[in-house]
Amino acid sequence: MKRNVLIIGAGGVAQVVAHKAAQHNDRLGDLHIASRTVAKAQAIIDSVQDKGAMKVPGVFVAHAVDAMDTGAVAHLIRHTGCQIVINVGSSFVNMTVLEACIETGAAYMDTAIHEDPAQICETPPWYANHEWKRRERCRAAGVTAVLGIGFDPGVVNAWARVAEGMLDRIDSIDIVDINAGSHGKYFATNFDPEINFREFTGTVWSWQGGAWVPNEMFEVGKDWTLPVVGPQRAYLTGHDEVHSLSARYPQADVRFWMGFGDHYINVFTVLKNLGLLSEQPVRTAEGLEVVPLKVVKAVLPDPASLAPTYTGKTCIADVVRGVKDGRPVELTIYNVADHAEAYAEVGSQGISYTAGVPPVVAALLIADGTWDVGRMVNVEELDPRPFISLLNGMGLPSRIIDGQGDRLLTF
Repeated sequence: MKRNVLIIGAGGVAQVVAHKAAQHNDRLGDLHIASRTVAKAQAIIDSVQDKGAMKVPGVFVAHAVDAMDTGAVAHLIRHTGCQIVINVGSSFVNMTVLEACIETGAAYMDTAIHEDPAQICETPPWYANHEWKRRERCRAAGVTAVLGIGFDPGVVNAWARVAEGMLDRIDSIDIVDINAGSHGKYFATNFDPEINFREFTGTVWSWQGGAWVPNEMFEVGKDWTLPVVGPQRAYLTGHDEVHSLSARYPQADVRFWMGFGDHYINVFTVLKNLGLLSEQPVRTAEGLEVVPLKVVKAVLPDPASLAPTYTGKTCIADVVRGVKDGRPVELTIYNVADHAEAYAEVGSQGISYTAGVPPVVAALLIADGTWDVGRMVNVEELDPRPFISLLNGMGLPSRIIDGQGDRLLTF
């Protein structure tokens, strides 16, 4: 049994994690949240208190920490007595926070793959470049480290594991992420602009025909029709979960598709062609050294600020094709989230909501021992049934379309 949770980060996803953890603090124990700026962390606690989200009276404390400093994070873990760390800070801090957990024995989880600030779109498989190099150290220390436990990656990985149990053979896994909502801004990103743009400026990698296949961003598009959001255009995009799922299902084609409107593509293309998405420093006529990508990030809306007026819904799905009893089968496992409903409950928009609820579910499963496996894992390596069952009751129900129609996915 593990108790007491430390949340690293104070953005939109951290807001969701804090509210959901507070709703289950009777099982998770004391709560702590840390950010470089303590005021941002305290503002999240204040929002939790304003909504009366704490299930039982308890501890919730804000801290200042430089998450790029392993020693500082390890000291905070020891000081707070936290046995579970939910890292929803920038992807740049993943390895320093993980190292602190290995040092202290705390369970670790994150929602996205590690990013090296000096590189964009590393050669696949990405997990092998950083996280998987620490597998043996996690096992030796008995540290549970659950990688990519957001929605995509995260829930979609668990759905693939569900499909594995329903089919004799998996031939393809297409993960489709559609945001049919509107934030009302001329242009904005739904999560950290720096991470968002880095994800789309490099080579798009997919796993097809037993090999890594490179494409350019927006080179390959396809029309998908998903529940509630209807027909939508999505583009082949490199993404975290492709890199771990391809290792478990090497015989299957594994692809990730994300929906983009023409306006987003046009603005993105202009920014990229002007060099404004570069991470390489440039010098202005006044002699100032700036990083174009960081300047763009600074002038765009804070993703958390989009929440109050966000409307519409998201739909994220696994479309899995394979064979059962010698016959071809297609399964669609999906979730629909509503931006306005997410804001009403936790003060964040739907995309932050879908990313922030799953790590709290994982924390509950680690706390009670179900997922406290004492080693590093990607989500598809774990039993998905308790995870999906808890998600169904915590605001992110999974549904499945197969030969029996469209129904709630239960076990």
